[in-house]
Amino acid sequence: MSVYTTIEDNELKVFLSNYNVGELLDYQGISDGIENTNYFVNTTGGSFVLTIFEQHSFEEMQYYLNLMHHLADHKVPSANPVADKQGLYLSQFKNKPIALVERLNGGSIINSTVNHCQQLGEAMGKMHAAGLSFDSRQANPRGPAWCQHTALKVFKKLSADEQDMLELEVHFQKEKRHADLPRGVIHADLFRDNALWSSNEGKQDIFSGIIDFYYACDDILLYDLAVTVNDWCINDDFSLNKENEPHRNRTWQSWCLTILVIPRNPRSHHGAVRAESAGRGIAPQNGAVQYADLTNCSTLYEMKVIPLICLLSRFTG
Repeated sequence: MSVYTTIEDNELKVFLSNYNVGELLDYQGISDGIENTNYFVNTTGGSFVLTIFEQHSFEEMQYYLNLMHHLADHKVPSANPVADKQGLYLSQFKNKPIALVERLNGGSIINSTVNHCQQLGEAMGKMHAAGLSFDSRQANPRGPAWCQHTALKVFKKLSADEQDMLELEVHFQKEKRHADLPRGVIHADLFRDNALWSSNEGKQDIFSGIIDFYYACDDILLYDLAVTVNDWCINDDFSLNKENEPHRNRTWQSWCLTILVIPRNPRSHHGAVRAESAGRGIAPQNGAVQYADLTNCSTLYEMKVIPLICLLSRFTG
């Protein structure tokens, strides 16, 4: 149960009195999640998620909440924080940061399809594009230093072949970390439980939005693609789902292209990413993002970042 800090009925009413959200109707703790305390809160003014942040600092939370509002304001399907009567997104409860966020419709999925991947990719492309105009910066807490430290922690749990692959991968990424790859705001934690979907009466699910931006940071945009592929497009044995394999599925290809903002010369990535495409490239021009014509593309991305993230996530959660 993800309720580490209890908020009583009278305490919640006092907290909500600082917001223009009406009167409290009911609330309940949320079992999902492993780091923060979360409650569903229903008021006469709407439905919300109340989060008490157990590990993040106030400074970190300012970045996350401002980013979330920026993305929502730029029409990215995502959870939008609610400002209090003073115009602030963040306050304090029992010496911990606390925030109220609009609740999105739907829930997470267990089994992903190509259509799920396409809708998610379109949303991620919008997120990356909108992030270009966000003026705050935050380094990736799961960057090179974390990778090297965690690799040492999990090394003994791996088979000999996996140890060899991990050593090669850590070395490769240390060399290529500063390759000329497109960078910007990334979610960095977009697993299936952080995307919500509304069912559509037996038809295809409709994407509601992205939640939990509390690992968001500035890094290589490809990192987001690697994380999502690692969860949305793999089989139970961690192999790539052949049905969704990029060079076999045109919808998947479009997803790859929509997500990434590719420099004009994609072959200058020094092996970190290799793109072979019949479509037009995607390049930032004068601060804008221009996307390729995705109708007749044939693209294969070789992402050296995937094996490392896959191995580390298997043994660290």
